[in-house]
Amino acid sequence: MSRALSKIRAVALPRRGLSREEAAMYLGVGAGTFDEMRAAGKIEPPRLIKGRKLWDIRDLDVAFDALPREDAPALGTSWDDV
Repeated sequence: MSRALSKIRAVALPRRGLSREEAAMYLGVGAGTFDEMRAAGKIEPPRLIKGRKLWDIRDLDVAFDALPREDAPALGTSWDDV
């Protein structure tokens, strides 16, 4: 198998741990907004594997579920600053 094909397959595989850039993309925000959400405590800290930071996709789902909807008031959480 070629190196390029191997890389494509690795990227296409479903993964539970995402890099910072991938986690931001998963949530549909830029890296700067992701960092702001982290600083505000809206996103759980990353997991560590040999010093590499990986965000758990399950934690990202919880953070996304906490976002307010356009047509409903936020329930105890303000995202206006993020």
